[in-house]
Amino acid sequence: MRATVLIALALVAPGIAWSSDRGRADAMQAAFGNTVISHYPDGHWVKHWFDRDGGYRAEFWDGRRLTARWVREGDKVCLNQIRPRMILSRFCTPLVQASVGETWPGRDPLGRRVRNELVAGR
Repeated sequence: MRATVLIALALVAPGIAWSSDRGRADAMQAAFGNTVISHYPDGHWVKHWFDRDGGYRAEFWDGRRLTARWVREGDKVCLNQIRPRMILSRFCTPLVQASVGETWPGRDPLGRRVRNELVAGR
């Protein structure tokens, strides 16, 4: 059975929130406790972690880190309150259905192509 995973593609530097934390958590089940990795053609990567409480963290290949809050808005997931502040203060991307081990193509906020992967563990 495929679990719905809200995927935020690689951020370079998330609106109406759901009415309950339970609704938010049900849609994110596959992402909790796992890692989304966005792979760039040049070998660079970004790791993404989503928490049940709406927290989001990312780490870049060069050691940079950022935090944000994620919310679902219809058929998208959006990152808001991105820290440290960067050019983008908000980023939304379509919902993607994925299970651990699956990959799918996407684009980062600057339009660059990435290959996303859901891997087990953090």
